[in-house]
Amino acid sequence: MKPGQVRREDYEYVRKGSCSVFLFTEPLVGWGHVQASERRTKVDWAMQIKELLEVHYPYAKQIRLVMDNLNTHTISSLYEAFAPELALSLAQRLEIHYTPKHGSWLNIAEIELSAMTIQCLDRRIGSIDQLQSEITAWEVDRNQALKSVEWHFSTQQARGKLIHLYPEI
Repeated sequence: MKPGQVRREDYEYVRKGSCSVFLFTEPLVGWGHVQASERRTKVDWAMQIKELLEVHYPYAKQIRLVMDNLNTHTISSLYEAFAPELALSLAQRLEIHYTPKHGSWLNIAEIELSAMTIQCLDRRIGSIDQLQSEITAWEVDRNQALKSVEWHFSTQQARGKLIHLYPEI
């Protein structure tokens, strides 16, 4: 500030909290599940996987997960959260595939999260309970409408785009 200059005011952002959102989707069926969590730890991820396997797909012998490379998305997370016997039984039902680094555009869950953000989270939400209520309503509407990502990317296009990931012969 100097004499003779116009007074300036700056806006200061006050963070009132943050949270994580876990999203599972089965795109060929048009089903998804979204859960808000206060944190994003290995144990939080393990609890979500347990719910996926025991509540949403209790009779499925194996579930194929396509995920990003977040450090919490590992089988070891199950062993940190549960007794070894339970962790092993959950792990044996998972077939995990990771999207390439910088390849979140390949992850259909990321596309679903983007749709949810645009359609449901276009404003400040004051509490995690209110957030869960909002995303549950969005989930119910989306599941009833059997909404899903319409993938327009062919295998041939993907191989061309991701050629740098294939070994050279």
